[in-house]
Amino acid sequence: MAAILLTICVAAGIAAAAAATVKKFRQGGGCCGSHEAAVRKTGVRYHKRGQYPWETRLTIGGMTCDNCARKVENALNRVPGTWAKVSISDAAARVRTEERPDEQSLKRAVREAGYTVLTILPAVRRE
Repeated sequence: MAAILLTICVAAGIAAAAAATVKKFRQGGGCCGSHEAAVRKTGVRYHKRGQYPWETRLTIGGMTCDNCARKVENALNRVPGTWAKVSISDAAARVRTEERPDEQSLKRAVREAGYTVLTILPAVRRE
């Protein structure tokens, strides 16, 4: 019985590895398609800090390269009224917003980009 379970586990691991390898080759290789053209930044409405008085910080899981960080930053910047800066070195996003941030919208944007919000700090109003 133990030998059968072990065989099934090994076979599942090999199948998962093969599927991941095929996916990487189809998407151009790299952790997130880094052999493709670099992901371009999404613009924001305003570029003055005063326009975004609320600030929060998200810790993001799953980012492994600059393209990953740019994808997360773009996803957050597409949320209306936000201006995000994402740092791959500390796996975090600093998000400034025009109004008190809707944490669920921020989490949804990150999740839809393919990453995970590990923590989110309470929003602080900065003038």
